[in-house]
Amino acid sequence: MMKQGDHIPKAQVTDMDGQLLDLAGMAGPLVVYFYPKDDTSGCTREAQDFTAVAPDLAMAGVRVIGISPDSPASHAKFTAKHALAVELASDPDHAAAEAFGVWGEKKLYGRTYMGVERATFLFGADGQLVQAWRKVRVPGHVDAVLAAVRAL
Repeated sequence: MMKQGDHIPKAQVTDMDGQLLDLAGMAGPLVVYFYPKDDTSGCTREAQDFTAVAPDLAMAGVRVIGISPDSPASHAKFTAKHALAVELASDPDHAAAEAFGVWGEKKLYGRTYMGVERATFLFGADGQLVQAWRKVRVPGHVDAVLAAVRAL
């Protein structure tokens, strides 16, 4: 599990154009959020909330990347359908989710399965973890992230 002060994990994801993104090689400040699946109610709301504050985050120099196991094509369709202004990336083998410690056992309606925990990570300009939000509940979450960004 990641803790404050840890550096961005070495992991690669694929953007919507099929290009590899090296997360550890990105300059901060950076928000990386993991979500389970495109076009589901909670995931859509979270992406829309990040889109709503995208200008504020950009003015603060913060790059936002949402990551799920969905394909680049799924991300492109999701982005177009909801006019999203956040960068989405694909992690089909969940290597990035494992590196961030958000891939694990989940339970839903009595069924146990492996999946992505909804989580957000804020890294400072030095690439160190400033704050992590685990087991995120969507309502109000992006406001908390924005407040933490403003406090950088």
